[in-house]
Amino acid sequence: MINKKEISVGRAYGFFYCNASKLEIETTLPRIRELVETPSQLELSLIEGMDNLQGDEGLIALAQEAKEGGINYVLQAMYPGGTNRSTADELSSILNQAYQSPLYQTGESFFGEIAYGEDGEYIFKE
Repeated sequence: MINKKEISVGRAYGFFYCNASKLEIETTLPRIRELVETPSQLELSLIEGMDNLQGDEGLIALAQEAKEGGINYVLQAMYPGGTNRSTADELSSILNQAYQSPLYQTGESFFGEIAYGEDGEYIFKE
């Protein structure tokens, strides 16, 4: 029998700006996941407002920087059995597809970054 505590959980955070409402984004996410064939185990949580993100000091510092840069959403991803980097890769596909969705107007710029933990610090996905 597998002890659930032994299963690693990958975590990544997609900070982005979007004019759409939280409800519009949440309603569009299932279709985006379907289009990019996201693993069903990937758990997503959409958080509006950087002050609503909870985590360690490093993550809170990133959220404050994002807030100062005008970012209004963070999409938190958790992937049981995945690495932080693989979770960031999945999140990248989701945000790239979101930009191609009705959530963004034609020609509208996309502002966003994906961060994940590695060796005790947060790094941005290239």
